[in-house]
Amino acid sequence: MHGAAPVRLLPLGDAALTVEFGNAIDPAIHARVLGFADALPALAERHPGIVEWVPTFRSVTIHFDPDTVDPPRLEADLRALAAAGHAARTRGTRWTLPVCFDPDCAPDLDDVAAARGLTREAVIALLCATEFPVYMLGFLPGFPYLGGLPAALEMPRLATPRVAVPAGSVAIAGRMAAIYPWASPGGWRLVGRTGTRLFDPANADRPALLAPGDRVCWRDAGRDALAP
Repeated sequence: MHGAAPVRLLPLGDAALTVEFGNAIDPAIHARVLGFADALPALAERHPGIVEWVPTFRSVTIHFDPDTVDPPRLEADLRALAAAGHAARTRGTRWTLPVCFDPDCAPDLDDVAAARGLTREAVIALLCATEFPVYMLGFLPGFPYLGGLPAALEMPRLATPRVAVPAGSVAIAGRMAAIYPWASPGGWRLVGRTGTRLFDPANADRPALLAPGDRVCWRDAGRDALAP
C-alpha cells in the first residue's frame, strides 16, 4: 500500500501477537485495521488455535492457544495478510442514539460552550450534526471510543476526574467522544446522557451494541432519551 506505514508484528506474551499498522489515531490507519480484522475469520480456519482478536485504533491483537498453534507459521500468515492490504468490507452500522442535553445530564456543557466561545445551543447543534466513527471498545465493557469530534469542541480532560459518572453519559475529551455504558469514575467532560443500553451480557452473539467500524449520531430527544 503506497505511503502506508510499515506493519510491525509484536509478541504479547506467549499466547498473543499484535499487528500494528501505525502510531496515530488516523482514519486511514483504522481502515487498514478494519480490513485486516475482516479477513481474520478465513485465517482462523487455517489456525484453529486462534481464540479471538481485538482491534484498536491502530492495531489488532490476536489471542491464540500456544499448545495448538504453530507460532512461526501463524506469524508468517499474519504478515502476509497484513501486507495484502485488505479493505474493510462494510462500513458497519449507522446508529442514531437519543440524548438528553438538560443541565443535570450534561453538567459540563455550559463550561465547554464558554471555553469555546459558543452558545449552549451551538454546542448541541455541532454534536448532533456530527457522525462519529467507532474506533474501538475499551476501558469498560461496551465503552466506545468515538473519533470525529469537531475541532471547535476540542477540550482537555478534567483536571480532577469524577468519582462517579452516571451510566449512559455522553462525554468528550481532546478530539474524541465516548459513552459510559456503566456507572464508573471518569475524567471526560459530560455533555449529555442516553438511556440506550450499550452492553447486554445476556446477548452471547453481540453483547456490545456498538462495534469498531460503526458510526454514531446523536439526536436531541430531551427527557425521552433517558428511557431504556
